[in-house]
Amino acid sequence: MKKILAIQQKIIPEMLELLEKRYSILKNIYYNQPVGRRTLSQDLNLGERIIRTEVNFLKHQGLIEINPIGMIVTEDGEYVLEQLKEMIYHISGLSVLEDKIKHILKIKKVIVLPGDSEKDKTVQKEMGRACANYIKNLINDNSIISLTGGTSVAKVIDNFPKINTNNVLVVPARGGIGRDVEIQANTLTANLAKKIGATYRLLHVPDKISSETLESIINEPEIKDILDLLSKSDILLFGIGRADEMSKRRGMPQELIDDLLQKGAVAEAFGYYFNKKGEIIFRTPSIGINFNDVKKIKNIIAIAGGKNKAEAIIATHIDNSEMVLVTDEAAANEIITLMNKK
Repeated sequence: MKKILAIQQKIIPEMLELLEKRYSILKNIYYNQPVGRRTLSQDLNLGERIIRTEVNFLKHQGLIEINPIGMIVTEDGEYVLEQLKEMIYHISGLSVLEDKIKHILKIKKVIVLPGDSEKDKTVQKEMGRACANYIKNLINDNSIISLTGGTSVAKVIDNFPKINTNNVLVVPARGGIGRDVEIQANTLTANLAKKIGATYRLLHVPDKISSETLESIINEPEIKDILDLLSKSDILLFGIGRADEMSKRRGMPQELIDDLLQKGAVAEAFGYYFNKKGEIIFRTPSIGINFNDVKKIKNIIAIAGGKNKAEAIIATHIDNSEMVLVTDEAAANEIITLMNKK
């Protein structure tokens, strides 16, 4: 297949461009069904005339149905969509990208999904599904799974298949964050546990607390018990954020934000802020997993996508060669660009 695709790309490159466009349209309909043409046009940033032409083609091929409530993907469409994934993977040269990023970051594995999650919402969903399928195969009897909050991690939980597990425990890697309850670590912990038939514990403490309160709470028996469980985790799932965005989202005082950025903070993960060299320059006063424990965990999975996350991904230095990164094509290409500049 690789040879055929390579020849086609040289002889009729426009065919592959059209293939990628139709794949993107079909994928968007699948994830947002039922969906109207106007919404699809806005989501993909394509003109309504182009969408109308391509939608009519997909309908004629029996891949979608159009009814009063919107477009939906047929059974044949789902089959074609699944088969196209491998083809798009080879067309985009993602295996080469994965190897390059793996070498650059010196980590165990990199999974790159085609597209840009900043421009196409379905890419983030694909990242979540790929990440969920990878983690599913890591879960053993008596596993302890810890996870942070955030939009990317939420997509993993949303796409996690229902499976049966034996004596598995799920715990939040840190306290809550902000007002978005749906993507807080506690909420995602409970949701994952229900999907895999596991038990769970929750951290009933706010993400942002004073140092004095932190000292008193951390000695509570229940909190100490959860922190002990976190240190024994064999699977950790976390998202990577930009320092400027996460500091604002956590409601930090503007003075502290300015100070962090002045000191060179570019990335945030589980409450730790990193500079471009991967050095920790600040930790939020919150209760959660200790960085020294993170480095010892057997399976560490990070998920982050989008061109603007590339610098943050490079900076989040866990110092664990067993780490796995799930990202998208846009972030992967930007990581290579940034590293070449160095």
